[in-house]
Amino acid sequence: MNDDSLRPIGGALGAPTLALVVAYDGAGFSGFARQPGQPTIQGELEQALSVVLRRPIEVVCAGRTDAGVHALGQVVSFPCAENDIDAGALRRSLNALVRDGIVVREVKWALPGFSARFDAISREYRYRIVAGRVPPLFLRNVAWSTPRTLDIEAMREGSVHLIGEHDFKSFCLTEAAVGRRTHRRMDEIEIVEEEHLGERCIVVRVVGNAFLRSMVRVVVGTLVEVGAGRQEPGWVAGALAACDRGAAGPTAPAKGLTFWRVEYRDGVWL
Repeated sequence: MNDDSLRPIGGALGAPTLALVVAYDGAGFSGFARQPGQPTIQGELEQALSVVLRRPIEVVCAGRTDAGVHALGQVVSFPCAENDIDAGALRRSLNALVRDGIVVREVKWALPGFSARFDAISREYRYRIVAGRVPPLFLRNVAWSTPRTLDIEAMREGSVHLIGEHDFKSFCLTEAAVGRRTHRRMDEIEIVEEEHLGERCIVVRVVGNAFLRSMVRVVVGTLVEVGAGRQEPGWVAGALAACDRGAAGPTAPAKGLTFWRVEYRDGVWL
C-alpha cells in the first residue's frame, strides 16, 4: 500500500489507455513494485506486455502492495497507441507469458490520460483472520491464524474511531511517513464472520480513498489487540490521536491481506 493521492480525470488528447484488471497470489513475489533481481508483479506484467507489444512498457497501478500481499482486483494502466489490439487476445497472450501466481482477468480500454492510480475514487482491501486453537488448512496461505478467540463486537466498537478523515501516522510504516502527508479518509470498516472453503474466518473489509504503506495491516493488528482483550475499544481513539507508530497495535502478517477492488468515476471506460 502506498500514498495514492487523487486527481480529476485529465481527458488529455492522445492515445487511449489500456487497463488490466489483475489478480495474484503474493506469496511468491517481492511485492508489486519493480525491483532489480527480484520477482515482482510489475516486473512480470511489464515483461509480458513488452513481448506482446514489441516495445518497452511501464505500467501504473492502483495501489502498490507489499511482499506477500494478494490481489483480486488490482488495476494497472499504460498509454497504448496500438489501436488494433483485440482485448481478449491480449489477455490470453499475457496469461500465457506471466509466471504462475498472476492472472490477468480483464483488459479494458480507457480514456486518454486515464491513470489507474490517480483516477481511483476508492480502494477496498479485505483481511482474513482464523481465530481459535484449530489452525486453518485451505486458508493457511491467505489468512492470519491466531489461537485466541476474538470479540468481534469489541473490534467493531474500536473500528468506529477510525471512520472519517484523520491523520493516520500511527497506522503506517514509520519511514513511509517521513516528509509525507499522512491524512487519509476511511469510508468503511466492516467486520464479519464468514465461511471460506469450509473454514470459519473473520473478514475485516476496509474501504477508503487511499492508504499509507502497511496501513490496513496496522489497522487489523490494532483491532485484534482489542478483540483479544488486551486493549479496550476506546484505546483505538488514543492510538489514532497520538500520531506515533508506537501507540498503535502490531502490523498484521501480509498473507492475510487481499487488495479486493478499485472504484473509478463513471465514463472512464471506452
